[in-house]
Amino acid sequence: MKILVVCGNGLGSSFMMSLNVQKAMKELNIEGSCSHTDLASSKSEQADYYIGSPEIMDQLNDGKRKVISLINMFSLDEIKKALTTHILEG
Repeated sequence: MKILVVCGNGLGSSFMMSLNVQKAMKELNIEGSCSHTDLASSKSEQADYYIGSPEIMDQLNDGKRKVISLINMFSLDEIKKALTTHILEG
């Protein structure tokens, strides 16, 4: 499974969030990879799930991609809940 964390510039916030997503994946025993990128690049990258802020996910959601919107992108609890809902239970 590949998870792509997306932010406007693909630098600081997506990098920090990707570290938390990796930690959550490990705690939830979800096997796969997690990387980060900017919105423009993400449109040409393939992933099983795309994670980011609601504003970014609204721009990325084309009805084909599986997007996960987070209100607090740095909350490990929110990330774990989202991964559980969308991946483990979905």
